[in-house]
Amino acid sequence: MTRALRVLLVDDNPGDADLTRDTLEDGPHLLEIAVVVDGAEAVDYLLRRGTHRAAPTPDLVLLDLNLPRIDGAAVLAEIQRHDTLRTIPVVVWTSSDAEHDIARSYALGARCFVTKPFELGKFQARVRAIEQFWFDVAKLP
Repeated sequence: MTRALRVLLVDDNPGDADLTRDTLEDGPHLLEIAVVVDGAEAVDYLLRRGTHRAAPTPDLVLLDLNLPRIDGAAVLAEIQRHDTLRTIPVVVWTSSDAEHDIARSYALGARCFVTKPFELGKFQARVRAIEQFWFDVAKLP
């Protein structure tokens, strides 16, 4: 792929969003990272509505579950309703490790469920692992 890889990061925690974005930007890939702070904005971005009319289709979505306005599960469900969005890999990137959140996320079409560690070094290592898997190992649609 010759263009920058596009990542949509959906996270209402500014610290987690900044750390995730900074870790990705320090990685080996050329990335365009868009950050939105709630589920409603994520849906608008993906469907190119409102202020996001010119938004590019992301190659990967990193989605927190615990979001204001529309939660991550509802965002996953909305993605599944649209043929044009259904093939975008969505990584649930959340602080939850609850079994019901894991099962529900996969049932709603998440390709991967990753729990955010609390320790800085582990958090960054996990972000790098996500980046390496999705951009070096897996083949994106």
